Amino acid sequence: MVSLSVSSPSLTGDGLRAVNLRTDLAPLADLIELAFSETMDSNGRAAVRELRTLGRGSPALNLLLGVNELVAGISLGYVWIADGKLVGNVSVYPADVPTQLGKTWIIANVATHPDYRGRGIARRLMLASMDAISARGHRAILQVDYNNQVAQGLYERLGFAYERAWTHWRRSSALRVPPPLATSFRINRRRDDEWKAEYELAVQVRPRDRGGVGWQRPLHEGLFRPSWLKALNNALSFRSLERLVVRSEDEHQLCASLWVESAFAASATQLTLMVAPDYMGIYDEALLNSAVRRFGMRSPLLIEHPADDDLVKPLLLRYGFHPQRTHVHMRWGPAW
Repeated sequence: MVSLSVSSPSLTGDGLRAVNLRTDLAPLADLIELAFSETMDSNGRAAVRELRTLGRGSPALNLLLGVNELVAGISLGYVWIADGKLVGNVSVYPADVPTQLGKTWIIANVATHPDYRGRGIARRLMLASMDAISARGHRAILQVDYNNQVAQGLYERLGFAYERAWTHWRRSSALRVPPPLATSFRINRRRDDEWKAEYELAVQVRPRDRGGVGWQRPLHEGLFRPSWLKALNNALSFRSLERLVVRSEDEHQLCASLWVESAFAASATQLTLMVAPDYMGIYDEALLNSAVRRFGMRSPLLIEHPADDDLVKPLLLRYGFHPQRTHVHMRWGPAW
C-alpha cells in the first residue's frame, strides 16, 4: 500500500488524528454522505455503501487494505474529532499521472459536519494533508464543486492554483440515434504515425497549465503515443481506445480529434473531444454525430469537457447529453 511519511497525530481525544480503519469507516460514510449529498453521483453513493459494509467489521477488510483504492485513500487521510464524534475528514490518494511529471497526490473528501463548520476544521485537515505531501516534495490536485465558493476560497488561500472548470455530461443509451450528418470531409481513424500531429492539436486547445486533457490527464506525449507496455496492459484488461480524426486538406495537420474509450463490463463509454478553434461548430458536430450513431445505443456516453467551451454546449444538448456536474480543478505545488 502507498504510504506518506508523516508524523502521526494523537490517536486519542479530540482534535486531529490519522484515520483508524477499524473504527472510522462507518462514521466516515455518514459524514461524506451528509456533506456531499447534493452533488453525489452514483459512483459516490456506491463508495459510501462500500464504506458502510467494511465498517461493519467485514472479514474482507484485512484483504482489502492493500488493494482497495477507496480504503487506501481513506487510510492515508485524517479525521477531526470533536465532542467525541468524528466531524471532519480529508483523504489522500496517489494520482494516476505519468511518473515523468513527478509524484502527484489527490486530496479528496474534504468534509466538515454542518454543526461544526466555521471553526477552521477544514483548514487544519488540509494543512495536515499538505504537510504530508510536502514532506515528499510533490504536488497535490483536487476537484471542488463549481458553486462551492467557500471551499474554493479556502484552497486559494492555502496556495492552490485554479486550472479550469470541467463539466461532466451523460447521454442515455435509451435515446434514439440521430440521422447521419451530411459533410464534405471525411472522418478517419488516426494513424500511429500521426500521434505528434494530434499532440500539437492538444497543445493548442488543452494546454497543460489549464488542466491538460482532463482529470488526471495533464498534457503529456504518452497520452498520444502510449508505450508497448501500456498497450499490452490495455489488451489484457479488455480496454480499447479508438481515435477518430479530421485531417486538413493537405493532410499534414489534424484539425479535430475524438477519443472513444471503452472497457469490458464498463457501465459507459468515455469520449474526449478536441477541435481547433477555426473548425469549432463544424468538425465537433460531425464527430459527435458519428460517435452517437456508432456507440450511443451500446451504452451510455460520458464526456468531460471544459465548462468555458460555449460552442460545444448546445451541440451536446442537441445530441441528448445532459450536464451532471461541474468541477473546478486546482493544483498545489510545482507546475506540470
